[in-house]
Amino acid sequence: MSSINPPVAKKVRAERTHHGDTVVDEYAWLADKEDPDTIAYLEAENAFLKQETAHLADVQEQVFQEIKGRTQETDLSVPSRKGAWWYFTRTEEGKQYAVSCRVPAEGDTPPEIKPGERLDGERVILDGNELAGDSAFFSVGVSAISTDGTMLAYSTDYKGDERFTLRFKNLLTGELLDDEIEGIFYGGAWSSDGSAFFYTRVDDAWRPCQVYRHTLGTQDDVLVYEEPDERYWVGIGLTRSERYLVLSAGSKITSEARILDASDPTGEFRVVRPRKVGVEYGVEHAGDFFYVLHNEGAENFELATAPLDDPGDWTPLIGHRDDTRLLEIDAFAGHAVVHFRREGLTGIRVVPYGDSVAGDWRERVEAACSGAAYEIEFPETLYDVGPAGNPEFVTERLRLAYTSMITPPSVYDYDLATRELILLKQRPVLGGYDAGDYEQFREWATAEDGTRVPISIVKRKDTATPAPTVLYGYGSYETSIDPGFSVARLSLLDRGFAFAVAHVRGGGELGRRWYEDGKLTRKRNTFTDFVAAAGHLKRAGWSERIIARGGSAGGLLMGAVANLAPEEFAGVVAEVPFVDALNTILDPSLPLTVIEWDEWGDPLHNADVYAYMKSYSPYENVDGRPYPPILAITSLNDTRVLYHEPAKWIARLRATAGGGPFLLKTEMGAGHGGRSGRYDAWREEAFALSWIIERGTDGGAA
Repeated sequence: MSSINPPVAKKVRAERTHHGDTVVDEYAWLADKEDPDTIAYLEAENAFLKQETAHLADVQEQVFQEIKGRTQETDLSVPSRKGAWWYFTRTEEGKQYAVSCRVPAEGDTPPEIKPGERLDGERVILDGNELAGDSAFFSVGVSAISTDGTMLAYSTDYKGDERFTLRFKNLLTGELLDDEIEGIFYGGAWSSDGSAFFYTRVDDAWRPCQVYRHTLGTQDDVLVYEEPDERYWVGIGLTRSERYLVLSAGSKITSEARILDASDPTGEFRVVRPRKVGVEYGVEHAGDFFYVLHNEGAENFELATAPLDDPGDWTPLIGHRDDTRLLEIDAFAGHAVVHFRREGLTGIRVVPYGDSVAGDWRERVEAACSGAAYEIEFPETLYDVGPAGNPEFVTERLRLAYTSMITPPSVYDYDLATRELILLKQRPVLGGYDAGDYEQFREWATAEDGTRVPISIVKRKDTATPAPTVLYGYGSYETSIDPGFSVARLSLLDRGFAFAVAHVRGGGELGRRWYEDGKLTRKRNTFTDFVAAAGHLKRAGWSERIIARGGSAGGLLMGAVANLAPEEFAGVVAEVPFVDALNTILDPSLPLTVIEWDEWGDPLHNADVYAYMKSYSPYENVDGRPYPPILAITSLNDTRVLYHEPAKWIARLRATAGGGPFLLKTEMGAGHGGRSGRYDAWREEAFALSWIIERGTDGGAA
């Protein structure tokens, strides 16, 4: 069998001039998805990748079997109560997708359901396997049940382009209604009487900008709101109390909310407080008042209250703290739950209202915050915790999700009366997993400007250091990569690897300032922080060969650090990577570009931003130095980071840089999240891990 040479992308000179500078993009033709040459080139890259990684087939299969063998394939979630029903999902061995179910509710304690067994009265709400059929891709965008529990609104995507078709199902009869709406976006909300469903649509730039009202049994849906500002997304939701519909509009730095009595779906939404550039807020209904979480004059946000008849009248309740970032507020009939972040870890604060304080709601809540409020304590030094599955407004229990780098995802009920944490379920890890065999640490690197950058590390206790290490990073949008568990990661740890997360600036791990210091014209901090983390791991004796990994905006990080310090890394895995940042953000016709100007800056109209982005954009800065081996993974139908970005990047690396090899893998029938079925996803992860394993061992030596 003859070998396949590395594909050579044709060069077609394309020039664009901005601010007196000419950008030459010889691979711009790859952006034409309809061009047969583009598809042929991507298929040639896939064929070359298959040839170059054929020797990894045995390791890939071993890792896949390890992931599969550690996973309880026939399993179920912990039921969550909503009204008269307990809701949960099942997975079954050999099936790609989950099955959503419900069973009649009795009491506050979830029923004990054993994998593979059925309960009396159990009913299937939605079977993903049945809906997916033979489709290579399948995803559900919204699954919302009416407040009386009789109707289901759900949407499906069979391409990965995040364009969904909305359908309605009568849960009492199983009948599928004739109502069918194509081309909707994620999310949606019912009116309280179940007569109407609100949903969103996107514009040509993939921006959700319209909210429509659909009345069951009719065809002429009503546009209730359209956002003209190209920087803003819109969304629609229902408060936990089911009293108000909340229509939100937000850019990266500004938000505005409108509310409507959910019992009056044809009424007019009223603005909570008009938008003000730089002010973000969210509103939550708490019975006889509103909570408002906002950042006006409070960088890390503060919590305020507001009366129902004047939701824009904010009275501070929990003030700003430099060391604590308030993340969200969950309101219930008798208490509130504040989710926060402090010292790089998440936490939970409970605010019980009580009934012994005379006076109105404001006095009652203020008294609770000043005296009765408390934080729940957790034993591990590294962990992640947050509210999860709390649909009931009137409840004496709080459902929490908890995990760490050595503790599998766990579901707790917190009893508000006894202050007891009740473990309902910890995800089974088959094959004899013992958390006591592993250890997790927090290290601190020093960035080039003196800033201390946290690093979370996990390894087996019997792994000698320095060890081959996977260093993961993201660092954008204030998204935090919190210490979490991974079944697939065990295949690395059990082979003598360490795994580390560099909590670089641009993320939100250390509060809003941590984010602000890694965006716009401070974006380079994200990249230099990551390089500093890699250097620290080596100098401190943790690591030898480091393989960097990141996806999406974390893929931009991968491309940037490969340019900054290629010698630091034994390999780079960049998944759906945003590596052609300058060209993308210069083109307002591309999906999401205008929205992204608040994150990266506007190089189209600002010469300084243009020069700054050009200085770090991975595609622009490839040179002739030796680069580490690079594996780029993308999807043809990705609407967030278009496939041509990594395709162009790999083509330029192969034509310009030394070192390598440089490989491109394109999923020809998937979107931003890759393949949709769980077995398919496991195989894709096994492929990436087999490549990493080779890079981290002698087989990957240059």
